[in-house]
Amino acid sequence: MIVCVCRRISDREIARHARAGMSFDEIQFELGVATQCGCCESCARDVVAQCHPLRPVAALHNETAAQAIAGPCSAV
Repeated sequence: MIVCVCRRISDREIARHARAGMSFDEIQFELGVATQCGCCESCARDVVAQCHPLRPVAALHNETAAQAIAGPCSAV
């Protein structure tokens, strides 16, 4: 999906850079995303947050779900 219409930058391209460890600011400098009209900035930031290797969002959700299923007394 195209995230930045002004620069024709896709979510896949943003995700690829984020998975390589680049921050939003670095991606913005490299690709030019959210540097024209700025309408795509929140979406681009979301893609970076979901794909950045230092923020494993899915792992956190799975850990929380496992604790909820096991219950607080299962560790006793």
